[in-house]
Order: sequence, then structure tokens, then C-alpha cells
Amino acid sequence: MKSTLYSTEGKSLKEIELPKIFETEIREDIVSKYFESERLVQPYSSYAEAGKRHSASGTISHQRHKWKGHYGRGISRIPRKTMWRRGTQFFWIGAEVSSTRGGRRAHPPKGIGREKKINKKEIQLAINSALAATAYPSFIISRYSSIEKFDKAPAVIESLPEKTKQLKSTLNSIYPNIQNLIFKNKEIRAGKGNMRGRKYKSNAGILIIKSEKEKQKFSGIDVKPVSEITIADLYPLGRITLYTKQALEELNREEKK
Repeated sequence: MKSTLYSTEGKSLKEIELPKIFETEIREDIVSKYFESERLVQPYSSYAEAGKRHSASGTISHQRHKWKGHYGRGISRIPRKTMWRRGTQFFWIGAEVSSTRGGRRAHPPKGIGREKKINKKEIQLAINSALAATAYPSFIISRYSSIEKFDKAPAVIESLPEKTKQLKSTLNSIYPNIQNLIFKNKEIRAGKGNMRGRKYKSNAGILIIKSEKEKQKFSGIDVKPVSEITIADLYPLGRITLYTKQALEELNREEKK
């Protein structure tokens, strides 16, 4: 599989051979499984002592002649709290148990997150499949509804510029018709969502994968070294991705290990 190599200014130079990792069979089921296993599930539960903070005693005795006993009163043995007393006469109200007012819930959620397990070989296959999907226009077109045709999957750049302004100019040269997808756009959400913690919505933008040796940093654009790529960066499959030449060499070395 081949791809076009671009200069730092965004000019087409030549075609280069891509590493074998881009010929991996794309297993969407394994990728989806790995993504689900990596998702953070927020545990939810009630306060452990909720409904249990009364001064109610436990099981009340029905023995005869016992102090504060229920003998002869025709009431159940549930825990009760004392509201008032007059000598040996008590006014009780049921508490603590789930059938009483202000008592605990019968079966509250326990707050235990169930961890999903996945094999190491499946993890590697999922990452390889996600990287390979960046080289297939069909996956990119299915991810971005506004794209009808795409012939730059994936693009490779000789080296990254030093400044963000220069990088934006380079990206405009490589991807002249899809600037709205390449750069992140953040806007205020319409409707009630902006009152419920979802005020802003934004697109993902392009992902630039570099090598460990390249130290450039840019604001407003996702730039990551090969070793820090996660499945969340590439899922759903078909994200527009730009590789540096050194990043491809690094992927080639890792594949041969």
C-alpha cells in the first residue's frame, strides 16, 4: 500500500510505501470490544448509611413483663424509634427497614463497576485495525457524512513545522476543501443541553501522529506520539489522520519486533 509524501509546506513530493501494519485485516468487532473495555463507567450508588441513621432499636421483644416490650400490643417486631413516652407507655414509629417512612432502600445500587476484560493479542489487533482504517477512504467517508470522496488516506508529511500558524497553512494546502473537519470547531449547543452540563459541542479535528523524537507541540490540534495512541483517538474508525515520516519508520520497527 502506498501514500503521498508532502513537504513541510504542504506540497506533494512523491509516493512512499506504507508499513505492513496498514494491511491488517480490519476487525470492527474487536475494535468495538476494546473501546467498550476502555470506557470509564462511573459507579453509581446511594450513601451507605442512608435510611440507617435513626435511634431505633433492633428486633423488639415480645416476652412478657419485659421493659419496652411489645407483648400484648399486637404490633410487629420491626425496629422502632421512640417519639414520646409516659411512664411505661411508649409511642413508637417504625424506622430503618425499607417498608417504613425514611427507611433504607430495599435493593440500592452497590456502586461496583464491572470491569470488562480483553486479551493482549486482541488489544494489539484492535490498535492495528484502527490504524489500518485510517488508510481506507471507505471508513473515512462512513465516519464523516459531509465527505463524498476522499483520496488522501493517509497523508504523510516529511516533518512538522515549528509553529502552529505554519502547521495550519500546511494543513490547508494538503486538505483544501475540508477545513471545517480538519480544525476543531467549538460552539454553544442550542436548546436545554447548555443548562445540563453540555453547553459546548465540538468536533474531533485531525489527528497527527508523530515519533518520539519529534517534540513539536501545537494548540488546538491533536498531536500524539506513536506510543501514546489510544483506541479513543481512533474510534469510530476512519478518523482523518496525518503521519510524519519518522512515525511510519517507528511503526515499521515495532512491527518487526
